[in-house]
Amino acid sequence: MHTTSNLEADYLFLLTLGGILISGLIFSVIGQKTFLPRVTLLLIFGVIIGESGLDFIPDVFSNKFEIISEMALLMVGFLLGGKLTLSSLNHHFSIAMWISIAAAVTTTLMVFFALLLFGVPFEMAIILGCIAAATDPAAILDATMESKYKKPFKNLLLSIVALDDAWALILFGVGIAVVSSLNSPDIESSALLIVIKDIGGATLLGLLIGLPAAYLTGRINPGQPVLSEALGVVFICGGMALWLGVSFLISSMVLGAVVGNFARHHEQPFHEVESIEWPFMVVFFILAGASLDLKLVSHVGVISVIYMVFRIFGKLLGARAGSLIGKADKQTRTWMGIALLPQAGVAIGVALVASNYIPEYRQTLLSVAVVSTILFEIVGPVFTRIALNRGEAD
Repeated sequence: MHTTSNLEADYLFLLTLGGILISGLIFSVIGQKTFLPRVTLLLIFGVIIGESGLDFIPDVFSNKFEIISEMALLMVGFLLGGKLTLSSLNHHFSIAMWISIAAAVTTTLMVFFALLLFGVPFEMAIILGCIAAATDPAAILDATMESKYKKPFKNLLLSIVALDDAWALILFGVGIAVVSSLNSPDIESSALLIVIKDIGGATLLGLLIGLPAAYLTGRINPGQPVLSEALGVVFICGGMALWLGVSFLISSMVLGAVVGNFARHHEQPFHEVESIEWPFMVVFFILAGASLDLKLVSHVGVISVIYMVFRIFGKLLGARAGSLIGKADKQTRTWMGIALLPQAGVAIGVALVASNYIPEYRQTLLSVAVVSTILFEIVGPVFTRIALNRGEAD
C-alpha cells in the first residue's frame, strides 16, 4: 500500500516525466521547422520551467537528475565510441587526431594566457584554461543525429568529439598536477596518479567488458543485439566505472569502439541503443536547463567574458590549425571549429574537482563554469547546426 506522501510523489513523478517526453516531441518538430536545434530548445524550456523560471519541476523528479544524466551520457559515449571503427577512421584518422589535439591545446593556452594578461591568478587561469578544452558530446551527437546529411564532415566531427574528451581530461590532469605542485609539492604525484587511474582504468574497463560483449551479443537475433543486451552491457560498464571511480564516459566510449571494431557478426550493433537514447536525452537536456542558476550571470563579470571569448577563438584557431596540418578540405578548415563550441555540465564537474585544490577561488571558478555552460549550451548547438549545414553543403 502507498502512503499519501508516496502516492503524491509517484503521480508527480509520472506526470512530470510524461509532460517532459511530450515536450521533447514538440520541440523536435519545432527544431525541424526553425534554425534552432532541439537541444537549444529543450535547454531554454528547462530554464523556463526550472528554479530560475516558473519552478514547475517537483523535487521528486529533479532529484533524479544525476542518475538520468549518467544514463544518457553512457549511451552517448557508447554511440560515439562506435564511430571510432577502423573502417570509418581509415579515411580521416590523421585529420581527426590533429584537429582534436590542436583544438584542445590551443583553446587551453589561449584562455590561460588571456586570463593571465587580465590579472587573473595563475592557479585559476590554468584550471579555467584546461576546463575550456572540453566540448559537450551529448549536444554535438544529437545535432548530428538530427541532421539529414550523410557526408564525411558529420562523421569526422563525431570522431573528433570522441577523441576530444580524452585530451581534455589529460590536460585537466596536467593542470591539476601543476597547481598541486605549486601549493604542496607532496600532492603532485598523487594528482598525476588520479588522472592515470581515471583514464587508464576507464580504458581497461571498457576493454574488459567490450571484448566478451563483442563476441557474445547479437546471437539471440543473429546479427543484431536485442535492446536488453545493448543496454545491459552499457549500464554494467557505467556502474562498474562509477564503483571503481574512473571516467564512465571514457569507459563507455572504449566499450563502443571495441564492440564496433570486433563484433564482426553484427550488422547494426548500435541500432537498439539509438532507438531508446532520445527519451533519456530529452529528460537530460530539460533537467540540465532547469538546474542552471541564472542569478550567477550577474556575479562573474569580466573573467567570464574573457573565458568565453578566448574559448571561441581557441576552438576556431585550433581546429583550423589542425585542419591545415592534417591537410583537411576547405569545408573542414572553415567550419569544424564552429561545430565544437558546445560545452556541458562536465565543465562544472571538473570545476568542482579543481576547487578542492584551490578552495580560495572556489566560488569564482564555479560561477565562471556555470555561466559559460549556460551560454555555450544554449548558443553552441545553433553554431553546430550551422557548421553541419555549411560543412556538408559547400
